Amino acid sequence: MTVIDFAKKKRDGIPISMVTSYDSWSARLIADSDVDCILVGDSVAMILHGHDTTLPINTAQMAGHVAAVRRGSPKSFIIGDLPFMSFRVGIRKSMENIAALMRAGANAVKLEGAAGNLDLIRHTVESGVPVMGHLGLTPQSVNRLGGYRVQGRGEEAAAQVLRDACFLQDAGCFALVLEAVPGDIARTISADLDIPVIGIGAGVDVDGQVLVLQDLLGLTADFKPKFVRNFIEGATLVKGALNDYHREVTARTFPGEKEWYE
Repeated sequence: MTVIDFAKKKRDGIPISMVTSYDSWSARLIADSDVDCILVGDSVAMILHGHDTTLPINTAQMAGHVAAVRRGSPKSFIIGDLPFMSFRVGIRKSMENIAALMRAGANAVKLEGAAGNLDLIRHTVESGVPVMGHLGLTPQSVNRLGGYRVQGRGEEAAAQVLRDACFLQDAGCFALVLEAVPGDIARTISADLDIPVIGIGAGVDVDGQVLVLQDLLGLTADFKPKFVRNFIEGATLVKGALNDYHREVTARTFPGEKEWYE
């Protein structure tokens, strides 16, 4: 998968699969699968670091996670998420933050929103860095949005999302994540854009889907938005394995004869 393949998949009508990863072991699993590309999302702040929002993660931490994913998946197409405020600090400092993710191993960066970002996107693309946009529910704006709410409802709100999508495409984005918008709006945006639209909570009539790996594996049992599907019940399986381990340790049946050194 290269940045050129995103456009080709859209032209050929082949949906794109994207999954988040934050570390080497999960990146290795994804690399051995048929999944098209990896997003090192700022959702790591919530999934791995235990925060309530994505806001606390910084560029240095994101670069560390990108580097870990790259070590686990040397050949995958990796998109690194630009964290909160890291791309709102002027062109020079923003480019330093973008360079940090690229040097860590990203093939592209993703940033949230259109307003105020278009000049930076143009400059970034002209500098040789592919940029993925992100509209709809933008988690870094959770305080402005009043929580994690569906976006694009109502005629004017829907029209604004479409306008912003066109602005991002015109600025040079190679793809767009569309999060938590009504399916009919997402369908219209995908049909109107030349670049692929990758949905999360945006229905099926887009050009691809992205899910958080831990949600996909059913490991976040206490958090399940409407758009998440657990493809396995991972939490149940892991708890079962842990309990089996505990029983065998307490019964002194682990380790067995073949599991220690003479």
